[in-house]
Amino acid sequence: MAPDDAPIVTLAEGRPVHDPTAATVLRGEKPKGGQLSLLSDTQLIETLAHFPRERIPERVVHAKAAGAWGEFECTHDVSDFTSAAFLRKVGKKTKVLARLSTVAGEKGSSDTTRDIRGFALKMFTEEGNWDFVGNDLPVFFIRDPVKFPSLNRSHKRHPQTNVPDSTMFWDFHNNNQEGVHCLMQLFGGRGIPKSLRNINGFGNHTFKFGKPEDSTFKYVKIHFKPDAGIQNLESDEAVKLAGEEPDYHIKDLYNAIEKGDYPSWTMYFQIMDPKEAETYRWNVFDITRIWPQKDYPLRPIGRLTLNRNPDNHFQDIEQAAFSPSTMVPGIGPSADPMLQARMFSYPDAARYRVGPNYQQLPCNRAQYVYSPYQRDGPMRVDGNYDGDPDYVRSSFRSLRLGPADIAHDEWVGKVTQFSSEVTDEDFEQPRDLWKIFKSNGEDKVFAKNVAAHVGKALPQVQKATIEMFNRVDKEVGEAIQKALDELDSEGGAGIEHSSAPCSKEKKK
Repeated sequence: MAPDDAPIVTLAEGRPVHDPTAATVLRGEKPKGGQLSLLSDTQLIETLAHFPRERIPERVVHAKAAGAWGEFECTHDVSDFTSAAFLRKVGKKTKVLARLSTVAGEKGSSDTTRDIRGFALKMFTEEGNWDFVGNDLPVFFIRDPVKFPSLNRSHKRHPQTNVPDSTMFWDFHNNNQEGVHCLMQLFGGRGIPKSLRNINGFGNHTFKFGKPEDSTFKYVKIHFKPDAGIQNLESDEAVKLAGEEPDYHIKDLYNAIEKGDYPSWTMYFQIMDPKEAETYRWNVFDITRIWPQKDYPLRPIGRLTLNRNPDNHFQDIEQAAFSPSTMVPGIGPSADPMLQARMFSYPDAARYRVGPNYQQLPCNRAQYVYSPYQRDGPMRVDGNYDGDPDYVRSSFRSLRLGPADIAHDEWVGKVTQFSSEVTDEDFEQPRDLWKIFKSNGEDKVFAKNVAAHVGKALPQVQKATIEMFNRVDKEVGEAIQKALDELDSEGGAGIEHSSAPCSKEKKK
């Protein structure tokens, strides 16, 4: 017997249900006779009809993720260069929703594949939401946004075999070599984190932080560094976990928060004056390159702590939508073409995946919203602005205006077709990274990791990959070739689980 305060089970419209397991049927007279279900059985029809509609389209990338609620605390005064309210007072705390994800795999894929990790935050500030949508590596594979769909397709399933394909993966990068820096990061020691509590969060893009009231701004790169430090998995251990605990990272984050071991990160900025950007040795809007910290040291800003698991993963995390276009006064976009494209693509994907009113869901809803020029549409649940005018500059509704945008850049130019070219300059930072690998013994690990993946590609693709890494340093290509030869002599031992064998089949 249930207690008096137990909830009464009902249908979706609220009608109390006598037995949620029962169906209304027409039964034969014989005890073991058949029975017919009736369309008048609302409980059965409602249950069956809702079931195939329970899923929304999974994200094309970043499909699998862990998530949690938390808070961000400003720890340092930054009012000298930005008016963003959540950063202008030391000690100020802001509610945060975090989503940490793999990129290429589907929702059912393993957590411990070699892949970039997405690092997305939504901060619910009093001036609107601010979304930080970054990755755990400081650079990206491309800088031309039109290549973005092709990049992601090359990392996913082959259109004929429907399995990931090393030939496809490496053929794309051999012919788009601006990504060599990111490849070296991915196949280095940090390509498979031990835990999501031990990854960096990089904003990747260059942003503008400023004060509209005096028409000034600075260029900023954003970093989140884990207070528990960086920890990674070896390839063999990751393969083992992929079979035994494919949800290893999701469980680890959930269990840590549940027992009060709250993960935290320190937020840092790299800050550059716009005048310096004009003469800096690298294009500061190129997402394939970093700003060396010796030129622009890290400045501490605040602390992120994740301290509450979602009440329901679908409600809080799966329906959450993040976009780099979601900004607050005092923060603005730069001329980074990848950033400009993502500012369109991400909200567009959310409107398709969740619906045009996705911003009204609790996991996305800002503290204060008055936007009567966006009305109606499916699942409108906020009153739809009653009878307020739905057109601009109405005489019947007085409005207060918000602050102006950050000062704009000045441009003189002409419209033209453009695709970036790969030059020797694209291999300078990867060459510096190789020197770091050699100094800490990571060079052999990197070569082995690359060989294990590219070793399943067609011979001509392997050759082109060696040639690409030779442009970084001939030592790199030689190390990978040596690792490939060792794999061949072992009969392919050590090949990672993250790729499928279809490329090997093509060799025959």
